[in-house]
Amino acid sequence: MAAVPVSATHSPLPPLSRRPVRTDGLSRAQLRGVVAAIAAIHLGAGWAILQVPAVREAVVQAAPIFVNLIAPPAPPTPPAPPPPPIKPVTRTPPPPTPLVTAAPSPAPAAFVAPPPVELPPPPAPVAIEAPPAPPAPPAPPKQIPASAVRYLKAEPPEYPRASKRLKETGAVVVRVWIDEAGAPQSVQVGKSSGYPRLDEAAVDAVRRFRFEPYTENGRPTAGWALIPLNFDLEK
Repeated sequence: MAAVPVSATHSPLPPLSRRPVRTDGLSRAQLRGVVAAIAAIHLGAGWAILQVPAVREAVVQAAPIFVNLIAPPAPPTPPAPPPPPIKPVTRTPPPPTPLVTAAPSPAPAAFVAPPPVELPPPPAPVAIEAPPAPPAPPAPPKQIPASAVRYLKAEPPEYPRASKRLKETGAVVVRVWIDEAGAPQSVQVGKSSGYPRLDEAAVDAVRRFRFEPYTENGRPTAGWALIPLNFDLEK
């Protein structure tokens, strides 16, 4: 009898294991939720039953007794042996150092102080003469008041022709030194008129003046005096 190939007469075999097909129509998440709810209901019912005193006592009496085996305490540790005694160390003292004595030094000779040296007497102080006092400064020049000036001869100054032609006018104050006899010794311009020709004419005129001697306490005294002179074309 000839063998017939299996592939030609039979279909392939179905898989050995297949997952059972649920017919409740719930998904995995829904199924887990249902299981959790049932467990919670059972736990709540058990807790409620345990709240009854008689049930709680029966459960406590029926509970098994657990015994914990405690290991026996460890034996005490023996104390450490004491350290061996320390043997004292004996040290031999060093030999004594020989004492060396030095020969006694000779006694010092007695000190004899030399005789004092006689010093010559100090020279006598030389008298220093003080320099002579400087001479007293001369007294300041005397100023004769204008009201004390007295004229013995006083001719008016000559008006320069050039000054008349140029119509130069002004006042000149002449400063004059009058000696004890009343004569003018030094004549100079005390205040200018602004025109040299008028100033020179005033100085020349005062040189020809003569004055009464000025006296103080009955004695003639020299001094400076101021003589005003005016140059005016209308006079």
